[in-house]
Amino acid sequence: MTKGNETRITDELYAYTLAHNPPLDAVQRELVETTYAELPDRAGMQSAEEQGPLLAFLVRLTGARHIVEVGTFTGFSALAMAQALPADGRLIACDISEEWTAYGRAAWEKAGVADRIDLRIAPALDTLRAMPLEPHIDFAYLDADKSGYIAYWEELVPRLRQGGVIATDNVLFHGRVTDPHATGAAKDIQDFNDHVSADPRMDSVLLTVADGLTLSRKR
Repeated sequence: MTKGNETRITDELYAYTLAHNPPLDAVQRELVETTYAELPDRAGMQSAEEQGPLLAFLVRLTGARHIVEVGTFTGFSALAMAQALPADGRLIACDISEEWTAYGRAAWEKAGVADRIDLRIAPALDTLRAMPLEPHIDFAYLDADKSGYIAYWEELVPRLRQGGVIATDNVLFHGRVTDPHATGAAKDIQDFNDHVSADPRMDSVLLTVADGLTLSRKR
């Protein structure tokens, strides 16, 4: 049953949406297509096409200069955010795969933003815990292993400045968050969503963008 002004997203409406959003530039498009061609079994880990322009918009909207990304994969989201940063802005990208992020490194160089991205190949919790404890992060994008979401959140929030924003991907987890018997990653996302909605430090909204995107602002 539909309620309010809900609109079901058909293939035609999705194409219309993309056509009326900022288009991907040549480097972004090449990276998206290369990911699907070279890593077809993993390409679903890439942020949805419409999320690139959205993340860039949020970076500009918040005036972010210091970004942290947890989960980089082949670097599409990092590319979009780095391009929206001012020249002296910095993005710390956390991932554990040299293989996957090599695609991103090449694209960042081609786009002329490699100097804005500090890729750290290590467990993300180690990278986050090595950061200064004082609030200094303007914007964070969380799109990594779902079992670690709550732990990543708990490292990011204290380091987020007042008014800073965390965007978290896959919070609908292919629709499986409504399953009362969910296990594995779906249960991890259920627990994370409950954790976020109960966090008094943050104001959060869960949006039906792509596979679900929660935007959280530090009070």
